[in-house]
Amino acid sequence: MDRTLDWLSAASLPLLWLGLFLLMLLAEALGAALRRGRRHGDGDGKGQEEIILSAVLGLLALLLGFTFSLAVDRFEIRRQLVLQEANAIGTAYLRAQLLEEPDRTRMSRLLVRYTDTRIALATAAPRQTRALLKANDALVTEIWKAVKASYPPIRQDPFAAVYVDAINSMIDIGSARVVARLARVPPAVLIVLFVYVLTAAAVIGYVLQGARSRFTASFLLGLLSLFLVLIVDVNRPRAGAVREGQGPMESLRQTMDTWRPAAFDAPPTP
Repeated sequence: MDRTLDWLSAASLPLLWLGLFLLMLLAEALGAALRRGRRHGDGDGKGQEEIILSAVLGLLALLLGFTFSLAVDRFEIRRQLVLQEANAIGTAYLRAQLLEEPDRTRMSRLLVRYTDTRIALATAAPRQTRALLKANDALVTEIWKAVKASYPPIRQDPFAAVYVDAINSMIDIGSARVVARLARVPPAVLIVLFVYVLTAAAVIGYVLQGARSRFTASFLLGLLSLFLVLIVDVNRPRAGAVREGQGPMESLRQTMDTWRPAAFDAPPTP
C-alpha cells in the first residue's frame, strides 16, 4: 500500500483529476446501462431508490469529511512545527552568543547553515530530499561536536544546562518535522474512499434518468473528483501544491543576518 502513496505523490494533479473524473463517468455509465437492462416493474420502487441514493451520498459525505479531516490535521501539525522549530533555532542561536570565542562564531555559523538546510529541505522536490537529509544529519553531528567542544569551559556555570537544552530541543523538533512529513492518511483509507466514490457514481447513474439529470450528475462528479484531488494534494507534503508555509523559518534566517556575533559586541546606538 505504500506504493499507492508513492504513486499518488508523483502523479500530476490535472492528470489525476482527469483520470478520476473519467473513472466516475464510466461508473455512472455502467450504472445507467444496468438500469436500462433491468425490467421495470411498478413505480413503487422509485421512492426506495431515491432513499438509497440519499443514504449513499450521505455516507459519501461522511467519508469525505473524515478523510479530509485526517489530511488537514497532519497539515496543521506540520505548520505548527515550522513555528516551533524557528523558535527553537532562534533560542539556540541567541544562547550561543554567550559562549566565548572561537566557540561562539563556530556555533553561530553552524546554526545558520542548519537553518538554510532546513528551509531547503522543506521546499525541495522529492528527488532532492535524500541528499538534503544526509546534509542535515551531517550538520547535526557537527553541531553536537561543537557543543562538546564548548562545554568544558562552562561546565560549572548554570548556563551550561540551558544551553545544552536549547540545542537538544532544536534537534528534537527537527526530527519531529521529518517524521511529520512522512505521516500521511493511511493508504487503506484512500483506497476505500476511491472504491466507494466509484460505487456511488454507479448508484447515481442507476437511479437518475434523463439527459438533464445525467448532466447534473456529471457536474457533481466533476466537483467530487476535484475535492478528491485536493485531499490527495494536502496528503503529500513533499510534492503537493498545498504545503506548510516557511515564513517563520525564512524570517528567522533574515534576522540571523543582523544577529551576527560581532553585532552583539557593538556599542548600543544612541
